[in-house]
Amino acid sequence: MQQMVSRLQQTVTKTLELNYVVYLPSGYDPSADVKWPMIYFLHGMNQRGDDIELIKKYGIPQNLDAGEELPFIVVCPQCATNSFWPFENESLITLLDNIVNDYHVDENRIYLTGLSMGGFGTWDLAMMHPERFAAIAPICGGSIPGRDLSPLREMPIWTFHGDQDPVVPIQFTQMIVSGLEAMDAKVKFTVYPGVEHDSWTETYRNPALYDWFLEHTREQ
Repeated sequence: MQQMVSRLQQTVTKTLELNYVVYLPSGYDPSADVKWPMIYFLHGMNQRGDDIELIKKYGIPQNLDAGEELPFIVVCPQCATNSFWPFENESLITLLDNIVNDYHVDENRIYLTGLSMGGFGTWDLAMMHPERFAAIAPICGGSIPGRDLSPLREMPIWTFHGDQDPVVPIQFTQMIVSGLEAMDAKVKFTVYPGVEHDSWTETYRNPALYDWFLEHTREQ
């Protein structure tokens, strides 16, 4: 039998589409050479689609739309209807690169957080690209089975979950925290007694979360 050995070399172009909202702090000046910390916020499953207003239903964008002021650039991408955040890491990193290029972002102070599906996305994106984030705060999320937690060993983490959550049971977070604690990772775990799935409202209204973010700078 004749054996054929050859090599394919071809440039493949992939089109990525992602709607997003950017909130700028009141002191932001595009002409000033001042770098700002940034929060990357990932929404939950019911905010997927092409209606950008859905993003503002819960969490940080809801609070900002209600008039809250935060000393961060806040970027809120929207996941497509037929996808999930843990499968959109390439799109999210591409968007992050563009945001860093277009706005005065301090790359050493980029913080990642999300709720429910966005909590899953937060864990996964941080595992795949730990070098991009100074700290993460996943809320009522979990991890894809088989994912390697070791990239998060040095990552400052504050995670939150209601102990009566019927949608994403608290065991999803407990398993991750146990694995990280076994590695002596920098993880804080806040459990809300009697709280069901909505563990994000209290979390994102707590000024301590934003103070905690600002305590952390990405290690070079």
